[in-house]
Amino acid sequence: MPGWAARGPGESSLAVPRPDQSAEAIRAENRKLRYLRFLVDLALREIRAGRLSLEEASRVVENVRGQALKLFPGKETAFEVIYRPKFQRAIAETFRLH
Repeated sequence: MPGWAARGPGESSLAVPRPDQSAEAIRAENRKLRYLRFLVDLALREIRAGRLSLEEASRVVENVRGQALKLFPGKETAFEVIYRPKFQRAIAETFRLH
């Protein structure tokens, strides 16, 4: 996304503001990040509730990934590194796939 630089290894946010970004752009980016966190938390709760089949849980993860990429185009790697492991862990625990 123009105006945003990726964080370094070990940092959990998708992007950090550059010094030339406006306060409104930073607020908009923070809103998108909060919405993504909400979607991830909701999806994790649904998966852990155990009411979904394994196939449905996998579809939920892919739907959240699609939304994440709409919010943050070009950040596929960030999703795979930050969120995919959380979903894999939740699915493994829920469906006892150890």
